Amino acid sequence: MQSSQQSQRTEHATSGRTQGKLAGRIALITGAGRGLGGSIAVDLAKAGADIVICDIDMPALEETRQKVEEAGAACLALRCDITSSREVAEMFASAVERFGALHILVNNAAVAPTGKADAERRNKHYAYMTTPVPRQSLGFTSQITDEDWLRYWNVNVHGMFYCTREALKLMEAQQYGRIINLASIAGFSTISLHSPHYCATKGAVIAFTKSVAAEVAGANILVNALAPGGVSTPFFEEYLDSIGEVGRNRFWQMIPAGRFGQMEEYASMATYLAGDHYFVGQVISPNGGAVI
Repeated sequence: MQSSQQSQRTEHATSGRTQGKLAGRIALITGAGRGLGGSIAVDLAKAGADIVICDIDMPALEETRQKVEEAGAACLALRCDITSSREVAEMFASAVERFGALHILVNNAAVAPTGKADAERRNKHYAYMTTPVPRQSLGFTSQITDEDWLRYWNVNVHGMFYCTREALKLMEAQQYGRIINLASIAGFSTISLHSPHYCATKGAVIAFTKSVAAEVAGANILVNALAPGGVSTPFFEEYLDSIGEVGRNRFWQMIPAGRFGQMEEYASMATYLAGDHYFVGQVISPNGGAVI
């Protein structure tokens, strides 16, 4: 249970903000400097929550902080490298010091395949899937370095674990919590076989989600995963421009809806999972039919 001092801090942080289904709740979102994490932070703020955001990109995090505050929420922005359990513990301590409690955790921070070598593998994979060529090994896994493999696991899995562990220490004590882990269709399909290190970590996110969800549901802590398909981001828009009209037409053949999901569409689902519902250990995957 919260101490009286903690309760006073929470009441002060949320005073004057009584509207929204998440009014009075405190949410922490990792990797909130850009993209989906930032959109989720803003959407949660609009739903009434006060917000803690973290990233290693402080200029981008400052932009998100401004948007969150424009939405009417109190916001604490912290630099945190989630691959460090020490920094994660310090971040959660700062969140409690500021707001007195934590009710929602969104494990969004991740390494994604967005580099030049990743694009080359992606092009090779999509060409293989959409044009008649001889069957062969695509030669992806044999070329992954130790450094790349560990980099993905350190952020996507170890960082998620460190944050979840700290959140549960608070949520178990208060007998309430919501945890949303950002997985991907890469974790349960071959649509991202161009990046096996990424696929492996997102599969781990899904397995971890299910295990922890079953463990803690009895304490009214609901843990679920959001597994997006394509997300409309500047990176993917640039990628589509780079492959030309023929390449784009081939690409869209793999997605029945014929488009990427908008960040706002994914963010609204995260906000739903942050509220009251009956989902426990589920993998919810808005993906336009790319995986059915």
